[in-house]
Amino acid sequence: MTKPSDDLELVHRFTTGEPPNASTTLLLLHGTGGDENDLVPLGESLLPGAAILAPRGAVREHGAPRFFRRLAEGVFDLEDLALRTQQLIRFVNGAVAKYELDATRLIAIGFSNGANIAASVMLTGPAPFSHAILFRAMVPFEPEQPAKLGGMPVLLSSGEWDPIATPEQARRLQTLLTAAGAVATINFYNAGHTLTRDDVHDAANWIAAFTSPLKPPRPA
Repeated sequence: MTKPSDDLELVHRFTTGEPPNASTTLLLLHGTGGDENDLVPLGESLLPGAAILAPRGAVREHGAPRFFRRLAEGVFDLEDLALRTQQLIRFVNGAVAKYELDATRLIAIGFSNGANIAASVMLTGPAPFSHAILFRAMVPFEPEQPAKLGGMPVLLSSGEWDPIATPEQARRLQTLLTAAGAVATINFYNAGHTLTRDDVHDAANWIAAFTSPLKPPRPA
């Protein structure tokens, strides 16, 4: 069910979960041109029965929703990125309180622009979610100091011939997240920017390794 932005700032969809995965919530962060419904089928295939929290990016690029502005392809508006990163952090913290979610079982799943804003949240720190899967992510910015992610498990899912989120970008992001204390795993696929069945299959197995019960990140 799509809900108005009201006190949570972002228009979003929230769906309660069903056993046995009802206590886990998937934070779904769409790519450019998507909305709060875009990644729901992906989330349902990754962990059936999990609760769904899916915000819509508040920025518009020629009418297409995004989570932050860019100046050109691959060139981000860093000032707006910083503001929108804090907006997403406030949104997630507010949703955790409003919907009484377990923050230790909150998995961010982002694609492209959504993966980039999730990466920005983690590099800014502290992250309001416990785990993350980043499909086709880039380095959103280079932090002056590493955040403290306390062993947060992160999966980067990247295309070997992705012209946008290149393998070099993915490896650099893995390095930055590792420096911040994340346990960052990277998988490369014979693909470009579009997701494949292998992306979804491996991400589902990765989530399964942390559920029943989901393991919290190691203390810093």
